[in-house]
Amino acid sequence: MRSILHVDMDAFYASIEQLDHPEYKGKPVIVGADPKGGNGRGVVAACSYEARKFGVRSALPISRAWKLCPEGVYVRPRMQRYAEVSAQVMEVFRRFTDLVEPLSIDEAFLDVTGSSRLLGPPEQIALQIKKQILQTTGLTASVGLAPNKFLAKIASDLRKPDGLVVVPDDIQGFLRDLPISRLWGVGPKTEQRLREMGFQTIGQLTGAPRESLIRSLGRLGEHLFHLSRGKDDRPVVPDWEPKSISSETTFDEDTDDREFLLRTILELSDHVAQRLRKDGYHARKVTLKLRYSNFSTHTKQHSLDNFIQTGEEIAQVARTLFARFPLKQKIRLIGVSAGDFHRDGQEPLQLALFAHSNDKEKLSHTVDEIKEKFGAGAVRRGSQLL
Repeated sequence: MRSILHVDMDAFYASIEQLDHPEYKGKPVIVGADPKGGNGRGVVAACSYEARKFGVRSALPISRAWKLCPEGVYVRPRMQRYAEVSAQVMEVFRRFTDLVEPLSIDEAFLDVTGSSRLLGPPEQIALQIKKQILQTTGLTASVGLAPNKFLAKIASDLRKPDGLVVVPDDIQGFLRDLPISRLWGVGPKTEQRLREMGFQTIGQLTGAPRESLIRSLGRLGEHLFHLSRGKDDRPVVPDWEPKSISSETTFDEDTDDREFLLRTILELSDHVAQRLRKDGYHARKVTLKLRYSNFSTHTKQHSLDNFIQTGEEIAQVARTLFARFPLKQKIRLIGVSAGDFHRDGQEPLQLALFAHSNDKEKLSHTVDEIKEKFGAGAVRRGSQLL
């Protein structure tokens, strides 16, 4: 039987802010857009457990968060700092196993099946990981230990913060009374449909015939049939790679200022390109996302014949996509993403004919080094000074 851990940092962004600013300890900390006294745009990126008591949650409109918790401490995200701490956490994981599959900046699956002979029982390994994370970063993590990924992820969420839950041998008993929303693949619409079918808990779903679920839900029914019985054969994949890297912004006021939007596209493209270089990727697919003032959201994408890695190259594609959007309404949000990656150091890249991208990439890497040493504002484009 495998021993799988799901390690999830507790309120990661907000906990880092409380760590770096001791005066925030015990206060409701909300990381996200500027609330502007309840008139702000954008959403909550993360919040502390103190803020959650007021009903604040990730992805909640920041204006709504202000109404729920006007006395909260509102801070803007510091992604570079969060990434720095995330790297420390991932390094702790790799002290215990090479089989680490990051899911995001603050959580990962670990297969410690082969580590037990050297490092002790899986539960002891989980406790050591929690201890070393605390010693290394000053932060707490919650851990679920189970024979597969699905059960481990459910377990890590049951006793937050700073929890450790070991799934017992009686898997059916463990799952029986949990709500169906805990099943992977069950979003609000599927949950509503399952409730209409008479299923409130995972235990109730376990009693449903496989053929009936497939008839009602198609492939999802097959998926839920197995999950409700605690079955998940997926391995921990250490070479996990992101499908895309993105950057987006919500404007303080809706705008149709074309020049301003084009400058914003370049700025977002620079952010995406910097992440590509830091993570060691080139990309050949660019996606542009627009959200209009009526909240309708649209995307367009373009795939290239060659791989790119600089902000200018990404922006060139994104601006071409932008020209294909009608500006009949003002824009509320704009985002740029890059995908279809090639990891640096693999087989040689297909470069564009007559391109001078190598010089551009060298310059971009130099700028990255300057920003790393002197701060993100040390080097800026002339257009960003307008």
